[in-house]
Amino acid sequence: MKTIIVTALLAASCLAANAQIGKFINKVKKQTEEAVNNAVTTVTEGADNIADAAEKEVRDALNDENTLVYGDHRYTMQGNIAADKYRKNGFGNVTFTNIPSNFEEFKTIYTEFLGKTAYGAAAMMPMAMEMYARDREVGRQCIELLCYPSNVNSVISIIKEKFGANPNDSYGQRYLPAASLKGATPENAYQPLRPYTVEMEASVNQHQQLQISGSGTVVYIYIMAGGWDTHQRSVEVIKQPGKDLYQVFNCPSLYTGCKQIIGTWAGLE
Repeated sequence: MKTIIVTALLAASCLAANAQIGKFINKVKKQTEEAVNNAVTTVTEGADNIADAAEKEVRDALNDENTLVYGDHRYTMQGNIAADKYRKNGFGNVTFTNIPSNFEEFKTIYTEFLGKTAYGAAAMMPMAMEMYARDREVGRQCIELLCYPSNVNSVISIIKEKFGANPNDSYGQRYLPAASLKGATPENAYQPLRPYTVEMEASVNQHQQLQISGSGTVVYIYIMAGGWDTHQRSVEVIKQPGKDLYQVFNCPSLYTGCKQIIGTWAGLE
């Protein structure tokens, strides 16, 4: 009988001990889980802070390096379309508060800023066309500066007729440069959003090396615009060896007639 009682007491003690050990293990497990969760949270928060800081640094760098101010006119650009490599998802955005006031401003913007990128040069074509519409001689100088030599006469011969003296002529479309700007549609009388923006995407056509005459890499770009049914206006720019600036190699899509305006065009600033 005593043996049975002792055995029972030992069993009870073991059960109690096991219960205490189980509680201890659960407590340690819970503390470990909490510690791991806290560590993960700390690491996640740290990573988020690093990511936020990196994003801010990129934004600051863009603001510093991708903006040029000329007088009270402001020009910005952002993108990755370039002659060094074809990027299927390449893009480019150029914004500007005003059309350049004169050739000197246009030249500065081109040589010191926008002309250094493929998409920047492409975005200057609507500016050059608008300047030609305002002043034939100034516009001619801008087009000669911006365009590859074989493209100059092609552009001028067409837009000279497009910007004819008779605004009621259905062929004449004085608002044609505005049709390439973001937000401009025939329904809103080709009034683009402000600041003016030229939105671009990489063409499905990959870069080509110029073979016919001269040398250089031809980059194909789409300007996304609401003045045409396709919404894609193809512009070819070229980067020649040893030169820092891109030139517009071909751009018939930009001076092909857009949809007829609904209402009265108010002009560009």
